[in-house]
Amino acid sequence: MRLILFGLLVLGALVLAVVLLAWLAERRLDQTAEARSFSEVAGLPDVDVALVLGTAPIGPEGGPNVYFVRRLDAAAALWKAGKVKYFIVSGSPGEPAAMRAGLIERGVPAAAIYDDPAGYRTWDSVLRARDVFGQKRLVIVSQRFHLSRALFQARHAGIAAWGFEARDVDSAYSIFTELRRFPSALRAYVDVWTGAPARDSGPPVKIGIDPPR
Repeated sequence: MRLILFGLLVLGALVLAVVLLAWLAERRLDQTAEARSFSEVAGLPDVDVALVLGTAPIGPEGGPNVYFVRRLDAAAALWKAGKVKYFIVSGSPGEPAAMRAGLIERGVPAAAIYDDPAGYRTWDSVLRARDVFGQKRLVIVSQRFHLSRALFQARHAGIAAWGFEARDVDSAYSIFTELRRFPSALRAYVDVWTGAPARDSGPPVKIGIDPPR
């Protein structure tokens, strides 16, 4: 009985330690992103390429995903302000095509949009922007909680990056949506520390020279 109780105490202590580390990781990422994350277009430098991070176009309730819609609104605002010339729309298969269609609806020409259907995670999107699309300077577009880890990972991948904050949702879809940022922050550190490779590689794409595909 004592051995079982001891085991439960050790397990509880480990879970608590992981939860605390995840919280600290998220707080630290948010603090370090402060200087390079902007909610107004005017604060950003002119950069040739913006990386728009993907999410599902359809929300859990069956309607348009508000995170998705607002990321495209932010990306289109960059285009209209003349801050970027090209976009990499990066996400899991199916997401980039929806992002491309949404940007075209917002006035961005198709020739300025490059699809990356192998952006399974933020780390994949960052590494592929560097290794496949050859980018050393980027504006990254997403909500602030997501930008904090993207900017951290971009910096450690040798990319000079600035974040453009899409408007956040008024309330999260679920408690899971709200809490997942904490383990994701911890995993961002693990990816950087271990030097994990992108899940998929691919032939190089020269933005502005090769046609979008």
